[in-house]
Amino acid sequence: MTHSVIRFFYNTVLVLGLLALSACTIVGPEYEEPQVDWLQNWQPEVYKELSAHEKLLDKKKHLATKKNADTQFWWYIFNDAILNKLIEQVRQENHSLRIAGLRIFESRALLGIADSSLYPQLQQLSGSAAYVNNQSYGGNSPNQSFSNYQTGFNLGWELDFWGRFQRGIESANAAFFASVSNQQDVQVLLYAQLTNAYFSYRSTQFRIKIAHENAEVQKRSYEITTNLFTSGERSELDLQQAKTQYMATLSTIPELEIALVQTRNAIAVLLGRQPGAIAELEDKKLNYKWPVISVKNFQYLPANLLTRRPDIRTAAWQVAAQSAQIGVAEAEYYPAISLFGTLGWSGSNLSGSSDIGNFIIGPSFTWNILDYNRIENNVRIQDSRLQQLIEQYQSMVLQAAKEVDDAAYSLLKFDEQKVLVDKSFKASQRSLVLANTLYREGYSGFQRVLDAQRAMFSQAERQLQNKSSTIAAIISLYKSMGGGWLTMSGDQLISTEVRKTMQQRTDWGDLLTAPVYSPKTNSEASVHE
Repeated sequence: MTHSVIRFFYNTVLVLGLLALSACTIVGPEYEEPQVDWLQNWQPEVYKELSAHEKLLDKKKHLATKKNADTQFWWYIFNDAILNKLIEQVRQENHSLRIAGLRIFESRALLGIADSSLYPQLQQLSGSAAYVNNQSYGGNSPNQSFSNYQTGFNLGWELDFWGRFQRGIESANAAFFASVSNQQDVQVLLYAQLTNAYFSYRSTQFRIKIAHENAEVQKRSYEITTNLFTSGERSELDLQQAKTQYMATLSTIPELEIALVQTRNAIAVLLGRQPGAIAELEDKKLNYKWPVISVKNFQYLPANLLTRRPDIRTAAWQVAAQSAQIGVAEAEYYPAISLFGTLGWSGSNLSGSSDIGNFIIGPSFTWNILDYNRIENNVRIQDSRLQQLIEQYQSMVLQAAKEVDDAAYSLLKFDEQKVLVDKSFKASQRSLVLANTLYREGYSGFQRVLDAQRAMFSQAERQLQNKSSTIAAIISLYKSMGGGWLTMSGDQLISTEVRKTMQQRTDWGDLLTAPVYSPKTNSEASVHE
């Protein structure tokens, strides 16, 4: 066996041995998802106020209630085809949602960069060629010309002995999942925002209608007092009071119309449209019927699954990403072991010269021995950041539970208020009829009519406000539960036009259409994948 063969065999064994050792050790802590022990048995306080009879529903009714309380398409509970259509348009056209989708593609590309760290980091191909022509002027030396050429390939590969690159991949992988959860959280916020704006628009329409109806009532009173004053039967005071109240009511309408247009424009922006008329909202006769929903539909909402809220899941993935950064920092304690190699070839066409080839391979290492506690302090920094994120996660779960409890309690109390407000409104209507009758018959002054008009106007506003507040509480409850997000495929994250533009501008391969993996909970998927 020749020396060159023995040497090649030795180098091969050395390289294989180093590669095997590089997979042996991964420093740093293994990720553990933050635990929220109290959440397992927690329910909003209002659930505890339900009677035993309400809790012991028969199976059929129980299943129906759970179906109505579905959190994924929670807006269907309003049974509003226009709202459903608008939400679908938001999913397709909203720019904030597209930006969140683009961040998924960004994090996927960053994950690809992290993955590449496991392979040779230096791959360099070089070459050169030269033509030389020596001219002789005088003497017996002949002219000479020759060509010289050389090429070489350099390879440098830092082996992942301590898992620094593996931890980096784990961190990038967790960041990718965080971007997916963040996109889902944007869905939650947008659908709640649109639904709130939609019902705010409807509420403002009804407030304008109520103002016009009350203005008509007050106009008739103004006309009556005008006639009575002209005939000398009543004083000018009644006339001026009626006029004041009538004009004051009319003066509220422009402000309401401003609010209506501003809300409409806000909806247009959410839909990705320019400000202006929205055909879906046109309803000149205002035939819209407010949804009637029983609060009993919400007693079975799974409040103890708050950790599935997309923003909380994003926080958990951020904990995972930071946990891996501790391992990246700890790897700096140990030497960086690399393989380097060079394959070269050079030659010339000069007579008597021969082509030369060379092959060089071997290990090298670098080690920060005197770092003056730089590495140790960097590990401390990463650990402190990890604990901050864990505390932030715990705080977010607490805040989420508070939002659920607030919304559930508000919903119950608004339902109680509805009964009282409805009765009050009916009483105010009857009071106005009686006040008008007594005034016309001369048994009471006009002030009682004015008071009755104001009371009826106020109770009509309160009745409408109660309806709006009840719907707002329902929206808030579902939003606090993290309801409404859908897993979207790669080709759904951005529009077809945007995807074509990006593909024309840059070679994205299949990254813009590849499936987007989104685990249901962090515990169901490992960040090592």
